[in-house]
Amino acid sequence: MKYAFISEYTHEHSITLMCQVLRVSRSGYYRFRRHVPSTRKKANVRLLEEIRSVHAKSRGIYGSPRVHRELVKQSHACGRHRVARLMAQEGIVGKICRLAYRTTTRQSRTAKAAPDLLGREFTAVRPHQIWTSDITYVWREEGWLYLAVILGVFSRAIVGWATSSQINAELVCAAFVRAVWQYRPGLRVIFHSDRGSQYTSKMFRDLLVKQEVPFQQSNGLSCYDNAVTETFFHMLKAESIAFEHSRTREEAHRYLFDYIEVFYNQQPLHSSLGYRTPRETLQGITNKKAA
Repeated sequence: MKYAFISEYTHEHSITLMCQVLRVSRSGYYRFRRHVPSTRKKANVRLLEEIRSVHAKSRGIYGSPRVHRELVKQSHACGRHRVARLMAQEGIVGKICRLAYRTTTRQSRTAKAAPDLLGREFTAVRPHQIWTSDITYVWREEGWLYLAVILGVFSRAIVGWATSSQINAELVCAAFVRAVWQYRPGLRVIFHSDRGSQYTSKMFRDLLVKQEVPFQQSNGLSCYDNAVTETFFHMLKAESIAFEHSRTREEAHRYLFDYIEVFYNQQPLHSSLGYRTPRETLQGITNKKAA
């Protein structure tokens, strides 16, 4: 307590005088000072607590760039190099798993594909201007669970999705119906996918034609022609599914619901959106219209 008192009043009184009055040695005081955390160290301890909180809320997927961006959004004054250094010192890293892929695209020789309208230009100036879609898979003890998603290019949100034990046209139709029912686009939509038989089937093409809003179909030739959806699948698998251990298809479906609806569409910051979330991007457009 005496050493703490001396430290507090060094700007008002002589250290030597206070040590004499309090009957303590100067050498003892300086030993005390060496073990007292500096203001910078105390600030780093507090910042580290915030870093751990942000990292935990991201479900462990954030590296230092997105942790730093989230801290800045929360009005914490900190530099990106400082955040990176503290995370490295504490071994806090974004989790990721290296993956092996197998293709799910099976083209029909008789189906007629639509031309590629995007040419790998995945940019949109309004919500629901471009939807991209693809199918991936999850292996569980019961067998394969296939996931079809529809992604809104403007917001990067997953606007529709469906799962099935079968990879067929009904799967992509279910995802499409869900997207239309939930978001009800008001203007023409370009629907972009690969040339798999599910997307070039008569069932799916007829479904596009029946909509009140005109849908224009676009089919790319390779995975690079649908890179924005492939990026989502990589995030899903490398940062999440690889660390999830459900045993049945039903358990996997519930996990995908939580990841897509509760987490991905609501929380992660996207560099392509200026480090905003899909929800914030759509809300920003809604607020502008209301104003």
